[in-house]
Amino acid sequence: MTHEMNLWHDSFVKIKEQTKTIEMRLFDEKRSSISVGDTIIFTDTGNNEKAECLVINLYRYPSFEELYQQHDKVSIGYKEDEIADPKDMLAYYSKEMIEQYGVVAIEIRIR
Repeated sequence: MTHEMNLWHDSFVKIKEQTKTIEMRLFDEKRSSISVGDTIIFTDTGNNEKAECLVINLYRYPSFEELYQQHDKVSIGYKEDEIADPKDMLAYYSKEMIEQYGVVAIEIRIR
């Protein structure tokens, strides 16, 4: 199955460079249909460029705090010299949404 997702330019570039190998999302209805072996086509919201990725693994967590504890900060999109803070995800998702759905770390590889 093929899925489509939008990404901010910075995250898109890191996926293309293969430094960001984990895409973090809510485990909502849309993400619950993703399976290992599926394809995700990411679209850069800055320039509409597309990148096709293979889903390698899925990791479910009740919160971003737990997700951040289990994955290397570079793999989830931070630079080596940046502080990885799960509160950063509150810019995208409300605390209530996170509690309702939980979160998923989608391990990907560019095709």
